[in-house]
Amino acid sequence: MTRYESLALETEQRIRDGLLRAGERLPSVRKACHSLRLSPSTVLKAYYLLESRGLIEVRPQSGYYVKARLSRPLPEPEMTRPPATSTALEVSDFIFEILESVKDPAVVPLGSSFPSPFLFPLARLGRFLAAAARHMDPLATVTDLPPGNEELRRQIALRYIAHGGALSPDEIVITSGAMEALNLCLQALTRPGDLVVVESPSFYAGLQAIERLGLRVVEIPTHPRDGISLPALAEALQRHPVKACLLMANFQNPLGSLMPEAHRRELVALLARHQVPLVEDDTYAELYFGKEAPLALKSLDRQGLVLHVSSFSKSLAPGYRIGWVAAGRYARAVQRLKLATSLATTVPVQIALADFMRQGAFDTHLRRLRGALELQEADMAAAVERHFPPGTRMTRPRGGYFSWVELPAGSDALALHRAALARGISIAPGPIFSAKREYGHCIRLNFGHPWSAPLEQAMATLGQLAAEAPSAPA
Repeated sequence: MTRYESLALETEQRIRDGLLRAGERLPSVRKACHSLRLSPSTVLKAYYLLESRGLIEVRPQSGYYVKARLSRPLPEPEMTRPPATSTALEVSDFIFEILESVKDPAVVPLGSSFPSPFLFPLARLGRFLAAAARHMDPLATVTDLPPGNEELRRQIALRYIAHGGALSPDEIVITSGAMEALNLCLQALTRPGDLVVVESPSFYAGLQAIERLGLRVVEIPTHPRDGISLPALAEALQRHPVKACLLMANFQNPLGSLMPEAHRRELVALLARHQVPLVEDDTYAELYFGKEAPLALKSLDRQGLVLHVSSFSKSLAPGYRIGWVAAGRYARAVQRLKLATSLATTVPVQIALADFMRQGAFDTHLRRLRGALELQEADMAAAVERHFPPGTRMTRPRGGYFSWVELPAGSDALALHRAALARGISIAPGPIFSAKREYGHCIRLNFGHPWSAPLEQAMATLGQLAAEAPSAPA
């Protein structure tokens, strides 16, 4: 993040928090330069950015003032209420139909599951990959079979330590992306017909994996800010023979929720009492806003029941397809399944990522990426406030790159998806995140792309379509 973007973000946050109120004057350029030790051009660029976002206005011969807001910030959605029954899934065809649109580069990717590839150091990574391919030890084709490259597993283990956890590299299994890790975990823990607990709404790819394995789900109410309802989960564990849980504590997809630390401890203790293993999908944990990384559930696990899944796809290397699972007591079973299914993960890519991390380049990149995503989240929220119809609610996540938008009652997200796609805009409609196709009036929006005039226009068009969209069928 540049100095002017950082100043703009800090000022914007003060405006949204009410510390700077409508009509109040901002420090003059000269005063801001003196107090913050910035150049005039840096302060002016920050003020121009805030002005372009509609947050401040210039008054001739007077200075910059906080602009009067047309409305208060949108409220967040409330706790979800899925039906309290187990469900056999039939979601894959429906999801594939919806997601086919996001592959077209001409479509505005508000429904995409990926951030902009231009946010990642792909050219620099390419140099590491070329060097790894040139200098690879021929024996690595054997020694780096599952569980995977030793140095990469060591670097990953060091990040667990830096984030408050501690585990041995021996329990880490390198996989071909997080999705393979999720599939391997579910295969190690369940048999066809078993019950798996998921949040509601839940990431559609997890639902697809559960469907493919012939499993059934119990959907648990989930709060858009605090995550899964622990009382509802405790009741489900009492009522149903649950074999595993698939949950996201950090920046849950699609809600963006972040579970409070006290809830995390209670969740891990609850599952330990019932001896139910937890597959923790933590692919967005590195994308936190603020100074401190959120705590992984894995770091609280003392019984080896948490299988912690993550990858580099969302934080460093999209397209490289390198993920992993720290599988606790199930590490050997997961490793054997990996060998039996895909045998190994590409060796030169593992070596390249290990070298990149060892040189400290990962953290430098992450600081820039987090700053960019935080700015883009604020841009997305402001655009929804400007353009969407009255009665809209939305989440304000503190990490990741998804916002969950609840449209006015009776809205039809699928009709909106079709209308938006006809205008060259993709969105992710709520029903793809539910085993029972709930959330017909909700959509997930991706703020993982740098804000631009085309994005602003797409949001204006989407807001207009949302206001005009027909009601969902009864």
